[in-house]
Amino acid sequence: MASPNTSFREQVRRSLDERSGPVVEVSGGADALVELESGKCALLFLDRRLPDLDAEELIQIIKARFPGIEVVLLDSNGSQMANLSAKTVAGLGSWLKPPTSAATRGDPQPGMEPSSGEVEPLPGMIGTSEPMQRVYRLARLVAPRNTTVLILGDTGTGKELVARAIHRLSPRSGGPWVVVNCAAIPETLLESELFGYMRGAFTGAVQAYAGRIQTAQGGTLFLDEVGELPLSLQSKLLRFLEQKEVQRLGSSDAVRLDVRVVAATNTDLAAQLQAGRFRQDLYYRLAAFPLELPALAERRSDIRPLAEYFLRSLAGSSSVAVLSAEAARRLAEHPWQGNVRELAQVLERAMILAQGSREIRAEHLFFSSAARTGLREENSAQRRVV
Repeated sequence: MASPNTSFREQVRRSLDERSGPVVEVSGGADALVELESGKCALLFLDRRLPDLDAEELIQIIKARFPGIEVVLLDSNGSQMANLSAKTVAGLGSWLKPPTSAATRGDPQPGMEPSSGEVEPLPGMIGTSEPMQRVYRLARLVAPRNTTVLILGDTGTGKELVARAIHRLSPRSGGPWVVVNCAAIPETLLESELFGYMRGAFTGAVQAYAGRIQTAQGGTLFLDEVGELPLSLQSKLLRFLEQKEVQRLGSSDAVRLDVRVVAATNTDLAAQLQAGRFRQDLYYRLAAFPLELPALAERRSDIRPLAEYFLRSLAGSSSVAVLSAEAARRLAEHPWQGNVRELAQVLERAMILAQGSREIRAEHLFFSSAARTGLREENSAQRRVV
């Protein structure tokens, strides 16, 4: 049963008799997809009002990926309060029978992994922890579609890597991959960068410019730090998402485009909505399929393989350094507020301080603000030795 309404889910669960088997409750569409991936579900009671996905679009995903799953659409706020009687449940017939084979779930679609067992990491990503397995499953589910994806996560969690992987696993992989960092381009230039302009549209426009959106024609546009998009441009981006058309500055003609949008942000968009700094209608357009990345501290079993990967990358053609037991312990216990990016920086400093040693020891590891103090102490010690 998928519904954000706790009391509604409880009412549905109580209404089902023992013939239904175990009932799993989830609060959103993305979590429902994860449960369906387990292969243990035969029937989904789906609330029309989901906090993350559009119910009708979710049904289309389920039909394509899980053709053996039946979906009963309910309304937690309407006339169907799902006071399901035993007669209603009995009428569901074979829907309540558990799946008997993998064939019930249907064959995996292109770009998707089988639902049982461990999911292969996305291209360019390291780690097999359970939080990352969820990310891999959802990313592979949405990759073959044109659905707009909103990737949420703290700085350094790998949002661009996931976005790029979605592009590579999609039918658009042969098309352009265009990145726009909404926080890095001045507000006065961002509109012309995104939507383009005609010659003479403003002082300095000596020739026409297509814009980043049109450059992504047939491919994927990645809007990084979309939470920093100025309010003045949000309505124009919304129009593009709804109409799939752009209008260059200085032109009255609209150009129709085929571009998939993947966006990412590390800001709290709920707070932005509350403060009136982000349009609600744009948020729901961008968040057609939200995908939240875990912090590194939530996937500690991935720290060591990530560290070993970075050490191999930093070593290049020279001998690869290994972590001492104490160094590995310190890495595992660190809070990692900077996430994977901080881990990479810590190991790069460690390689420099190890001065070609085959082993990275605990004394080579310096974290965040403590790194500057450690480096000063290291330099002072070297000066005393000299």
